[in-house]
Amino acid sequence: MRKQKIAILGGCGHVGLPFGVVLATLDDLEVCLIDLDNDKIALVNSGRMPFLEENMEPVLQKVIGKTLKATNSMEELADADIVVEVIGTPVDSHLNPLLKELYRHTDNTIKHMKDGALLILRSTMYPGVSKLIYERLQSQGRKIHLAVCPERIAEGKALEELRDLPQIVGAFEEEAAKLATDVFTRFAPSVIRIDPLEAELGKLFVNSWRYLNFAVSNQFFILCQKYNIDFYRIYDAFSKDYPRMKPYPKAGFTAGPCLLKDTLQLCAFSNNLFFMGNAAMVVNESIPNFIIEQLEKHNLPNLRVAILGMAFKGDSDDIRDSLAYKLKNLLEVYAKEVFCTDPFIKNDSFVSLDKAIASADVVILGAPHSAYKNISLPPNKLVIDVWGFWPMKNPVVVVDSKSLVSERT
Repeated sequence: MRKQKIAILGGCGHVGLPFGVVLATLDDLEVCLIDLDNDKIALVNSGRMPFLEENMEPVLQKVIGKTLKATNSMEELADADIVVEVIGTPVDSHLNPLLKELYRHTDNTIKHMKDGALLILRSTMYPGVSKLIYERLQSQGRKIHLAVCPERIAEGKALEELRDLPQIVGAFEEEAAKLATDVFTRFAPSVIRIDPLEAELGKLFVNSWRYLNFAVSNQFFILCQKYNIDFYRIYDAFSKDYPRMKPYPKAGFTAGPCLLKDTLQLCAFSNNLFFMGNAAMVVNESIPNFIIEQLEKHNLPNLRVAILGMAFKGDSDDIRDSLAYKLKNLLEVYAKEVFCTDPFIKNDSFVSLDKAIASADVVILGAPHSAYKNISLPPNKLVIDVWGFWPMKNPVVVVDSKSLVSERT
């Protein structure tokens, strides 16, 4: 019996590759990853991950060359039953969709596809783009089914979350919804069916919601710093065992390839009436500038500064839109010297962790990598930890009532 073939466009990236590996573990599927990056293709075909993704490489090695392969050939689409698109909507400098580019890309994809196949839009879409693609298919008389199924995984947790999270399916026709649902119910606990526009907006809402939450904590952090108050003493005291503060995030560099971009897309879609999104961007993007402002009180032009961790988040090698680089660029203008280090990122200009700490007057935590958790920082260093990653010098006091009662009795 012929296996169902799935082709993934953008298949060697952070979204496409984990999705393809998980699909390739299913007995009745054959998966082809299509990508333009020949270096990544070679790595994947050799059984190696081109980026960090927890526990993924051993699974990749089990399926590569059997039910999974990577290539740069669009001809693989010709006999694919399902094509998964994980390439984002082309947008202009104002984040509005570039229709000519969109149609060119769509036409280039569907011309290789067979009638009766399913096209799944897996990447984040500007609201309304899926309808434009659907109408494009209709106008060309192509019998290709279309579904909008945005991914929602946390980078680094794909293997776990793809199998544990409900999957979203939006479609214009029932047949497309059934075909897409059949794909996801093979490995996901459940499928939630909604309209395509709802699926597009929902993905932007989710990422904007997270971005706004981080902005609130960052604003609180800045407020406390201005009054020489320890934000994390307040954070620890008021979040401990208090259920209504469970969603309360810590402060930190809010960056990466999704949260800011999707918040800005929602701003563009709303004709810049998404005021909270605009405000969140101002707050989150200002953290590096705020650090510079604080360091200027310590005669910054005479300071050597080390940034520990250059990825956009902890235990990641992803530098896309990392605010640690924005901070680095500012420090190279205002500080005497800047040292950067990161255990996951190869860069000839980076130094070792030991050298960064020894050479610097100021140590800034750029990314909370677990490798930094128990490092020993000399007492003569000025330390800046926006993340609240390292233990507080003056922690809050917690009195256990049950223990007191036990002592009294």
